[in-house]
Amino acid sequence: MNTVLFDLDGTLLPMDLNEFNKTYRKTLGEFFEGKGYDSKLMLMAFSSGIEAMSENDGFATNEESFWKVIERIYFHRDKKITARERLKLERAITKYYKNDFSIARFNTKPTGKAKECIDLLKDKGYQIVIASNPLHPEVAIKECLAWAGIDEGDYIYVTTYENSCFTKPNLNYYRRLLKTIDKDPEDCIMVGNNVHEDMCAFKLGIDVFLLDECLINEFNEDTLEYKRGGWKEFSQFVAELPSVD
Repeated sequence: MNTVLFDLDGTLLPMDLNEFNKTYRKTLGEFFEGKGYDSKLMLMAFSSGIEAMSENDGFATNEESFWKVIERIYFHRDKKITARERLKLERAITKYYKNDFSIARFNTKPTGKAKECIDLLKDKGYQIVIASNPLHPEVAIKECLAWAGIDEGDYIYVTTYENSCFTKPNLNYYRRLLKTIDKDPEDCIMVGNNVHEDMCAFKLGIDVFLLDECLINEFNEDTLEYKRGGWKEFSQFVAELPSVD
């Protein structure tokens, strides 16, 4: 094993996901309203776009799937919006994530343990991959990584809606990620807090560690066969790992 795949929300960045999502939607709606958009319709389009990405079959990127829904619901079209309309909205979305989105940070509880573990793993020669569920653009995911104290130099790859064609728990998400980073299942361990979305990597032969401080197990799945614990236990696990040659 030479590569550690980390989930983001609830893992590297501990949070109450329900409260985080409430704040996210509230600030997003207020932002769009302030920009002159129909905030209710835009939030509806965003929700439908996320659903479309969750059902993506791999024939388009998640970004393309998302924008197709935005075009259909918000702009009431079966064809693409103009380049000017899209650029204007993309710039607005980017501005939101760089500014107003930060309010949602108050629903997170960053832990220095995440950065400590990543630093130790890197010192031992392990490669770090941010295996975040790719439902958001790179700008949003990198903002959350910054809140967690994770720098761009800490990882070799991060999954975003721009570079992904599947989402968790679709096993093709993990298959495609392995192919992208040129790793075999036995080269990796997946660390996450969501049993259904993160631990399913085990089915492909990827080792897993269930970080249970912000545990999500909505289907009450059995977790007995997984390594498990909080940041204290994961830190001990990292400390006992051998260095990679």
